[in-house]
Amino acid sequence: MTRKLFGTDGVRGRANTHPMTAEMALKLGAAAGRFFRRDGGSAHRVVIGKDTRLSGYMLENALTAGLTSTGMNVLLLGPVPTPAVGFLTRSMRADVGVMISASHNPHEDNGIKFFGPDGFKLSDEAEAEIESLVAGEIQLAQAMNIGRARRIEDGRGRYQEFVKTTFPAGVRLDGLKVVIDCANGAAYKAAPEVLWELGATVVPVGVAPNGTNINDRCGSTHTQTAAEAVVAHGADVGICLDGDADRVMILDETGRVADGDQIMALMAARWAAEGRLRGGALVATVMSNLGLERFLAQQGVGLERTAVGDRYVVERMRAGGFNLGGEQSGHIVMTDYATTGDGLIAGLQFLAEMVRTGQPASTLVRQFETVPQLLKNVRFSAGMAPLDAPSVQAVIAANTARIAGKGRILIRKSGTEPLIRVMAECEDEAMLAHVVDEIVGAVEAVV
Repeated sequence: MTRKLFGTDGVRGRANTHPMTAEMALKLGAAAGRFFRRDGGSAHRVVIGKDTRLSGYMLENALTAGLTSTGMNVLLLGPVPTPAVGFLTRSMRADVGVMISASHNPHEDNGIKFFGPDGFKLSDEAEAEIESLVAGEIQLAQAMNIGRARRIEDGRGRYQEFVKTTFPAGVRLDGLKVVIDCANGAAYKAAPEVLWELGATVVPVGVAPNGTNINDRCGSTHTQTAAEAVVAHGADVGICLDGDADRVMILDETGRVADGDQIMALMAARWAAEGRLRGGALVATVMSNLGLERFLAQQGVGLERTAVGDRYVVERMRAGGFNLGGEQSGHIVMTDYATTGDGLIAGLQFLAEMVRTGQPASTLVRQFETVPQLLKNVRFSAGMAPLDAPSVQAVIAANTARIAGKGRILIRKSGTEPLIRVMAECEDEAMLAHVVDEIVGAVEAVV
């Protein structure tokens, strides 16, 4: 079934513009409620979390109306990280979890992600079925069976206590000064509090959300602010989360950035040495650097590649019995602890390694030498299919042949934004720039 609403990470778009309108949120809520109440019965419940975007209020109310109209009882968590919704869906025995967030996107955007009762994101098939319900006539509950809604005041606290259980017992962060950048997003209270409770000296950044400053010159997609704080405060390490705290970037004591590939390399090597790496492999996407693949091979660890999107990483992990995976962009998935990427837990695992080894962050974040990689984006208008143009296909074919045996090219349409992403890797940086620029030029000529 072709999906029009759902992308690689739920439904996403500009707030108050299709599909991110109150009307569509109401329909999605009703459709999800009907989908998860197919067996009839009673006492069905859903948990709803959100990040700090202004439009979250509108979408939260609309979703609540839709869900309760089909008999679902709604538990409102308020601002919490995306992984908290996955955790609390299971913990609170809910039938479905909903996160209102557009992750790393600017505040004008928003999104709706669904989690099943097991705390994992829904499959493509389940999302397609919900989408078909949206397009049809949704059966509403009878008047006496309309659901109720209530606020859960301690949802964030429950999540924080769980997160601390993932940190090694008896270990503290005393003596470590940590800059934590919460991107003015969902973890603006949870992350600094957890670090402080574990003994760290905390320098908080991006912890004053106002509804419109989420991801604005802060967080995992703009690490310069945190890097400046690391240097200014003489911190040992920086941890940069995104707006919904499901991804992380690590900064060493000089402010230098380590992406998800370096973090995964560190953890995969450590877990393999300890016999904890199930399946003997790491699961990552096609975007992960060739240097990571070479490093893992030297460690005797395999690399399973998937399509871009943390949900596809998780699906491969579950199918193959793997327990570690993630994305270069900073989603680090550890199914021993969580059902989705969790930036705070990943950050704590890095801090635990600093304590265990006594090594500075600058040593731990340089696990391998990256192969030069260049990524450029081309924005296009709705309804266009620039990659189908014969002129673009011809340029792609020519450059694929040119770089063969020396590197690789990856060209894809973003699942969350109207962008064509052109990425290539090659030891020859001059060839790398030429290949990417020529393909980007061909796409730009079409759009």
